[in-house]
Amino acid sequence: MNTLLVIRPRAEDVEGQPILRPLPSAKCRSVGPFVFFDHMLQTRYPAGKGMNIRQHPHIGLSTLTYLFEGQIQHKDSLGSDQVVEAGDVSWMTAGSAIAHVERTPQALKDSGFSMHGLQIWLASPKEHEQGPGHYSHHPAATLPVSDNLGVKIRMIAGSGFCLISPVPVLSPTLYAELNLQTATTLLIPAEHEERALYVLSGEAQLDGELLEPHTLAVLPAGEEMTLFAESDCHAVLFGGAPLDGPRRINWNFVASDPAAIEEARRRWAAGDWPTVPGESERIELP
Repeated sequence: MNTLLVIRPRAEDVEGQPILRPLPSAKCRSVGPFVFFDHMLQTRYPAGKGMNIRQHPHIGLSTLTYLFEGQIQHKDSLGSDQVVEAGDVSWMTAGSAIAHVERTPQALKDSGFSMHGLQIWLASPKEHEQGPGHYSHHPAATLPVSDNLGVKIRMIAGSGFCLISPVPVLSPTLYAELNLQTATTLLIPAEHEERALYVLSGEAQLDGELLEPHTLAVLPAGEEMTLFAESDCHAVLFGGAPLDGPRRINWNFVASDPAAIEEARRRWAAGDWPTVPGESERIELP
């Protein structure tokens, strides 16, 4: 058996929300289509406080927001305006140019709340990098679930474990939430070429190797592996088909061609970009 690649995430802060970011890493730039992975740590906001990520641009990727606690209001330049609740999937494909805003809904902000969740980026296949933008919202009840013998699997996006999510992914994808009760096991099949496991809470073993909370383990290609819960364990398993070539990430832009990123930077700086209806504030180029 090949040795697991284990990555410790770095701590970051996004508009006051503490996060852990295991991808991208110097050790691993992507897992399947996943090129960016943020764990928004459980944070209690008092009344009057909340998250407010102002208008900002994207190209060449899809963003997926999935919350365990809290709510986010998503608004974008396509005209979408959606409150995303815990367990829902918020899916936005940028194409050649999109802008969006993410903030705490006012009603939640007024009362105080807890926030905890994940936001990831999936690089678009080359044929979709310059395509039109798209947004879809998928309520928690629409996501397929398997719940047997103390192991609960919810398919957030893509397919695996005989489950298929309704989220319109652009390439073969695996993104599953796992909840294992103490002393239960899960066989992770080799149905996707690239896979990684991120432990949110609890302790687990992967083929006998201990994984602590907030660690990312990249699984060897082509190998079935057994996940064992040392304690009640909450994790996500993600991956899919390898990217169709390397990607460059610069600020909020992802592209296979560096020239596309330079053009996006020029356009955003010049104000030549689709805007979110009703929004005037924006985040400038770093």
